[in-house]
Amino acid sequence: MSFRLINWFRYSSPATFYPLAGKLIPWFTALAVLFGVAGLWVGFFVAPTDAQQGEGYRIIFLHVPASWMSMFIYMVMAFWSAVGLSLNTRLSGIMATALAPTGAIFAALSLITGSLWGKPMWGTWWIWDARLTSELLLFFLYLGYIALRAAIDDPRRADRACAVLALVGVVNIPVIYFSVQWWNTLHQGSSISLTRSPSMAHTMLLGMLLVALAAWMYSIAVALIRARAIILERERHTDWVVRLPELNA
Repeated sequence: MSFRLINWFRYSSPATFYPLAGKLIPWFTALAVLFGVAGLWVGFFVAPTDAQQGEGYRIIFLHVPASWMSMFIYMVMAFWSAVGLSLNTRLSGIMATALAPTGAIFAALSLITGSLWGKPMWGTWWIWDARLTSELLLFFLYLGYIALRAAIDDPRRADRACAVLALVGVVNIPVIYFSVQWWNTLHQGSSISLTRSPSMAHTMLLGMLLVALAAWMYSIAVALIRARAIILERERHTDWVVRLPELNA
């Protein structure tokens, strides 16, 4: 067991993580395409028409996975931030930084698709509903994280400052998730729960889960690509980066 832990800990070094990430990127990219095509096919062409919302409900196959990923990515950022603050590992800050833009994109996509869904269902593009407002706050947290990172020149100082912001902001995640239970809100409750059967047709659920898996694989692939770029920028003066052209020749 201790040998396995040591073997995994060696990848906490940017020099050993960089080639591993390069090998994993094609696999996660292929899975993202595979799950995405399958999920969108099921969602838009196989799943039945909703009895109440008609064809307009199909935007959930983009809205719900985007909302899930916007919350999940922030929790992963908070995890890496906690690891970075406690263990002072360089890779932790790099991974949190690499995830932030993708999380912001998913938060924006959640808000946009939610507005497109809300207009025909609620009669308005936007309302200061508890879930919508907390999701908007999550989007601003992502932007704040990215802006704070850009404002600090020293990468290690930026890692620590952004880690604190990520850990403080993570309290917003349960607010988003439980907002429909804690407050009187127009937003419908969760269709999927760990404690009860899903309140939707199985084909609808399958399409949603496939798109969610595609979003997950995409997030990993893009984060690894971005992490490799950050590593090269931060480690550009180290010997192993200088030797990279020779190794790739």
